[in-house]
Amino acid sequence: MKDMMLLVEPLIPALRRYARVLLRDRAGADDLVQDCLERVVARWHQRRTDGDARTWVFSILHNLAMTRLSRSRRGWYVALEDADEAATAAPPTQEHGVMHKDLMRALDTLPEEQRSVLLLVSVEDLSYAEAARVLDIPIGTVMSRLSRAREKLLRATEAEAPAAGSRPWLRRVK
Repeated sequence: MKDMMLLVEPLIPALRRYARVLLRDRAGADDLVQDCLERVVARWHQRRTDGDARTWVFSILHNLAMTRLSRSRRGWYVALEDADEAATAAPPTQEHGVMHKDLMRALDTLPEEQRSVLLLVSVEDLSYAEAARVLDIPIGTVMSRLSRAREKLLRATEAEAPAAGSRPWLRRVK
């Protein structure tokens, strides 16, 4: 026991530094070092007497840290029957991402004067009169540019969206 204390005690500051780097959390690192030291004490008889104690202790710390990190990435296990339905049910996000990219691509195809009017009125929620003052154009011009921008945007997004029931990504091979 005394030889274990002589070998392990000087390693504690280095173990804490390494644990902090791995976990980036002071309290979690201290807990990790504590768990590591408990394991070292419990399994001291299993280490190789001809091996380096420093390497053995750091290996234990590293493996414990990797286990904790992988567990935190996976999340905690909850039985399906115990889970809250609201927590498990989430709308899909892929379609929204694709629609957003398509919309941004369609916005890029609009002429600058139409895009700026559309963004000021639709996104920034300015009135027609406020948009006209910002752009220093007549209010009628704002309305006509907005109408043309909305029409072009609608045509561009409808052209990119697949028709109902069609699957353009599948082709028939004969």
